[in-house]
Amino acid sequence: MHAATWRNEMLGRLIDEIPSGVMVIDPALNVVDHNRAFEACFGAARGRTCYSITKDRDEPCDDCHALEVFRDGRPRTLEQTGIDARGREVHYLVNLTPIPADADETNFVAAITTDLTAARQLQSEYQALFEKVPCFVALINRDHRVVKGNELFRRTFGEPTGERCYRLFKRRAKACRDCPVDRTFEDGQSHMSHHMGMNRDGKPVPYLVFTTPLSRGDEKVSHVMEMALDLTEHRELEERLSQANVLRHALVENSLDCIVVFDDRQRIQLVNRATEKLLGRTRDQLIGRKIPRRAVPKELHGVLSGKKAQVVLHETRVADEAGNPIPVRLVGFALRPGGRFAGAALIAQDLREIKQLEHEKLEAERLAAVGQTVAGLAHGIKNILTGLEGGMYVTSSGLKKGDQDRVRQGWEMLERNMGRISDLTRNLLAFSRGEVIDCREIRPASVAREVVQLFRDGAARCGIEVVADVDEVAPAWMDPEALHSCLSNLVSNAIDACQISGEQGLEVRLRLREEGSDLVFEVIDNGCGMDYEIKRKVFTSFFTTKGRGGTGLGLLLTRKIAQQHGGTVNLSSEPGKGTTFELRFPRHRLPKPKASKEIDHD
Repeated sequence: MHAATWRNEMLGRLIDEIPSGVMVIDPALNVVDHNRAFEACFGAARGRTCYSITKDRDEPCDDCHALEVFRDGRPRTLEQTGIDARGREVHYLVNLTPIPADADETNFVAAITTDLTAARQLQSEYQALFEKVPCFVALINRDHRVVKGNELFRRTFGEPTGERCYRLFKRRAKACRDCPVDRTFEDGQSHMSHHMGMNRDGKPVPYLVFTTPLSRGDEKVSHVMEMALDLTEHRELEERLSQANVLRHALVENSLDCIVVFDDRQRIQLVNRATEKLLGRTRDQLIGRKIPRRAVPKELHGVLSGKKAQVVLHETRVADEAGNPIPVRLVGFALRPGGRFAGAALIAQDLREIKQLEHEKLEAERLAAVGQTVAGLAHGIKNILTGLEGGMYVTSSGLKKGDQDRVRQGWEMLERNMGRISDLTRNLLAFSRGEVIDCREIRPASVAREVVQLFRDGAARCGIEVVADVDEVAPAWMDPEALHSCLSNLVSNAIDACQISGEQGLEVRLRLREEGSDLVFEVIDNGCGMDYEIKRKVFTSFFTTKGRGGTGLGLLLTRKIAQQHGGTVNLSSEPGKGTTFELRFPRHRLPKPKASKEIDHD
């Protein structure tokens, strides 16, 4: 084979195998030949124009550089953007080289293309990462000059115009003693440290610095990349958290209520001064230990173990160091940060002072009522004395005249007024002596039915029906005799109101029901009712609507007994339509049992 021919064939094979695309075009911009790499990118191109195959155009580019090479015979290198065989945008570097047929004329131009698409994409991603990363990024040379900074860096510290890092970051005149950049240049390792800088407005900026070495292929570090995380918000959050902790500590420590926090193993983690005072123990004796189960109500055990979310006890008892019961109002709730049980907290209000005040209030009310009673006692006694004098006169005159009917009439007057003296004395003593009620666990429904049974037959003879509308409620800790007296007073008054009415179909109804945690008695009649003035005076001493047949102390005694049980008496009435008296006893305010006793079923 001729040497020239062999060289041309080998050259053709070599061009076909190189990884860059090669395209040969004539002066009319037609593709004369190309290698496999070019075809793989743009497709088969022989016989087509270069602008149609690389740019998908119908006419030559306005700034066609290949035509310029044909004109002046000088090679050119430039970046181009084209369209590949799949219609995708492609970036490439093209070298346009003339292929002369003789010394004066260029017959062909070889276009050698290098695909830059991947490099351009990588460069774009790097630039986006460098610019948008949420921390300060700076490229620093060995002279401490900031070569480049990202967007956040420029916005915070200003444009890096060749200033040194310590000047730009900290407004310093010389390098920092503990400069992490110097350490990275010295040992080629990454370093991390905390610093305080100053932004372009002169405000301090705390930041965490991380430095990493950069080299140009040799072992020597040419630049250091410094990445700094702004800690301003973190420091502000720490300060707010610290202030919140101080406030929380002050609130907890100075709270008048007892506060105890337990971990998930029921060990005490926090107590305040009020808890120390209540339990008679120091926090050193309490923290880290389990509170004795007998010291807290059993209703709280579920909260302490995480089985219950919250328990509210309006009135209960806890035990102090000596085991003495202390009345408290208590709230317990589980702590579940993130939904996981982490412990529990108890908040208790010491009720000893409130109980003492309630007792003193009741006593003051009792003494005030006694004072009112004494003030009106002269009037009541005067009325009774008048009745006695009248009875004595009638009796004496009957004896003198031998008139047995008159003697009998006078004697009845004396008996009636002596009975009034007995009733007045008994009620006055019962109201004024402040005796302690004798409570035991009873069935309230039994007491209510007994009262109805007591009055039913006598009322029926007067044409009045006494009805029991009683639910079988749970046992309660009460004084059965005192409760019987309350209900008897109210039923008796209701029967009297019905007799005064004189209407037909008269009825007195005694109701008992459980309303929430309250025990509620109601005595309802459809008798004469009361107007505003009577309702206003009904609970004052010696006020009665029964004339000489009443002492005026029955409702006062009823209210006193209700108050001794922690209850209230409420009245609603309308003239001509009847009256309703309500006795309401919240169970949590009933007297607490002092010892276990049998339930009174009578």
